[in-house]
Amino acid sequence: MSLACACSRVQVPLGVLCDGWRPVLGVSPSPSSLAPCVARLGFGSPRPYWGQAHTHTFSETALALAKPAAPPRPSFRTNGGIAGGIEICITFPTEYVKTQLQLDERANPPRYRGIGDCVRLTVQDHGLRGLYRGLSSLLYGSIPKSAVRFGTFEMLSNTMRDPSGRLDNTRSLLCGLGAGVAEAVLVVCPMETLKVKLIHDQCSLQPRYRGFFHGVREIIRDHGVRGTYQGLTATVLKQGSNQAIRFYVMTSLRNWYKGDDPRREMHPVVTAAFGATAGAASVFGNTPLDVVKTRMQGLEAHKYRNTMDCAFQILRNEGPQAFYKGTVPRLGRVCLDVAIVFVIYEEVVKMLNNVWKTD
Repeated sequence: MSLACACSRVQVPLGVLCDGWRPVLGVSPSPSSLAPCVARLGFGSPRPYWGQAHTHTFSETALALAKPAAPPRPSFRTNGGIAGGIEICITFPTEYVKTQLQLDERANPPRYRGIGDCVRLTVQDHGLRGLYRGLSSLLYGSIPKSAVRFGTFEMLSNTMRDPSGRLDNTRSLLCGLGAGVAEAVLVVCPMETLKVKLIHDQCSLQPRYRGFFHGVREIIRDHGVRGTYQGLTATVLKQGSNQAIRFYVMTSLRNWYKGDDPRREMHPVVTAAFGATAGAASVFGNTPLDVVKTRMQGLEAHKYRNTMDCAFQILRNEGPQAFYKGTVPRLGRVCLDVAIVFVIYEEVVKMLNNVWKTD
């Protein structure tokens, strides 16, 4: 049953009442039958209208509930997932080179003399497709990873914004830390373990894994599901600090750019520049953790008792500079990565806001 306001003719569902109402279709429910609905919605006692002249104004709640329901709109998880999938297809070769350089230990001696040599030997031995070895693990994981990252960040930030909707820099750092830890545990650690093992296997004289699914099957058969969580501590530390730094820098730059006008539009070029800056800050801030994580997830991870032992052995055997192996390719990849993800994310949000209008 629906009710119509006597003065405005607006029909509203039963239980969403103004100060005066009259039933539609000539049905007159008693005030006592409506009292539970009115009380539950917090509108006070019902005052029915049977011919008395009156004036009234609908509450904002009643008007909002009286509107047609807006179609469901995609969540932040969907937007982040789309952005992550596109980004990883563009930037993966730099991730491949970075991982190979980080796995290349001085004591062996190292196989690659630098970035260009790594690319040259990979293409020489495996063709251009070799630069995409391990892409499947990141592609399958990057969509849920970005979805978890942005979904968690928005969920946390929505509870920490001030009344004007502004998120300050310190709170954005905490939200980013939470997003990084969530994605590390739920997605990144198993995804990175598979990626590193597939890339490391390619260096072998007789590669064992024929592809992504064959590699996953063999890794799980040999090590169990726990085997995909190698280096979890290092991954949590790396991802947590990654996103804390990135969201902190991005929010700081966005707040600076918008100043006192929170509705000021950001051009995609500005968003990309801010994203690249945030990515660079995270690279210089936590590459040592990334090196340790990569070693803990490689095919020779059995040499290390735990994360601390891995870090100690790297320091003792290779020196402190080893903690910054792969910095240049990682810098190129991450700056491009974060810039692309934030631009795509912002543009997807704008596009979907136009498609799923709620006004």
